Amino acid sequence: MKVPVHRTRIRVPGFRFAGVRCGLKESGKRDVALIASDVPATAAAAFTTNRVKAAPVRVGIEHAANGRLQAIVVNSGNANAYTGKQGLRVAREMCVLVGRELGIDPKLVLPSSTGRIAVQVPLERVRRGVADACRALSRDAFHTALDGMMSTDAFPKFAAETLIIGGCEVIVAGMAKGAGMIAPQMVVAPSAKLERHATLLSYILTDAAVSLPAVKKTLKVALEQSFNTIVVDGDTSTNDTTVLMANGVAGNRALTVSSNQFATFCGAATRVMTALARMVVKDGEGATKVVDIHVRRARSVREAERVADAIARSPLCKAAFFGGDPYAGRLVCAMGYSGARFDPQKIDIYLEDLPVVRRGVEVVDGNAKLASSLMQRAEIALTIDLRAGNAVAHRVCSDLTVDYVRFNSDYRT
Repeated sequence: MKVPVHRTRIRVPGFRFAGVRCGLKESGKRDVALIASDVPATAAAAFTTNRVKAAPVRVGIEHAANGRLQAIVVNSGNANAYTGKQGLRVAREMCVLVGRELGIDPKLVLPSSTGRIAVQVPLERVRRGVADACRALSRDAFHTALDGMMSTDAFPKFAAETLIIGGCEVIVAGMAKGAGMIAPQMVVAPSAKLERHATLLSYILTDAAVSLPAVKKTLKVALEQSFNTIVVDGDTSTNDTTVLMANGVAGNRALTVSSNQFATFCGAATRVMTALARMVVKDGEGATKVVDIHVRRARSVREAERVADAIARSPLCKAAFFGGDPYAGRLVCAMGYSGARFDPQKIDIYLEDLPVVRRGVEVVDGNAKLASSLMQRAEIALTIDLRAGNAVAHRVCSDLTVDYVRFNSDYRT
């Protein structure tokens, strides 16, 4: 979808940014980004649950384990995934270079990569780019760093909120990249569940002082309401990474999970991440529509999620969204194989507020013209009422278009 973007100035006290070119992208655009805090920040990170984890993800899991980070270094144009020992060497070298240039512990640096999988990274180019990025750091280069992260993105994705915590003004700002290979199911590291599931990268930064348990709790809550609810093509990337860093330079008393204003902070971070997640869907490769899928009255949350996921990932449903076809048969089919338990003769389905299935019977024919008109909207809401329990779920997906197929049929060449 074409989304007009006005790049408002974003400054996060205590953070500096850079975006440079080192020749990883054939286009010659910026392909290295750097985010650096003046002081070590309390941090939590979440990573892909794909069993095939990119080298920077494997290193990132190690470095995020102690709950402290001071810099994030990103290269675009190459995912550094499925690249063996050499890929791990490159990811570690990126951290070492940042540490040497900035005079910080390399273990306080988290690496990320995005681009083509199974292609070795030209180390000398990356070395040059990382060094240049360290020298280019600026308080006012938020958008330049974002440029250095982008790959197939059609527009930059950023959001920010200012709020008062403990009498101090603080900012929560985020940047993200992603348009294809989007069906993230990230979990906060370290976790025993890391083996559950082009790339989503997102970095949320704040100058608020926040305890580590509160940072982790915020990231976990926000993820389940934002990035982990979106689907573009149903493919979970090898590189998905989200980081939340709180450097505390605002000077407020550190928030804990039991603090009165923890909900205020968590809400702001969740809104920022939700805004970024929705932008990713709008920028889905070739996308023309965004579809909100609301499932209600399921037997359990997991079953509600299964129904929502089945519809969001179904090529037939997504093709129907693209074509503006209000035919409910494809929705019902996806629901039926989702694994959720429900009585097909009891379900209701609504397109916006218009009933298209009532008590298991399609009724769209009586309002075919209105239903077709609603399906032409750029943003569509579907509500699935299973009448089987009290649980709910929400997914946001894009449609499946000819442009998506064309783009991804020759991505490597």
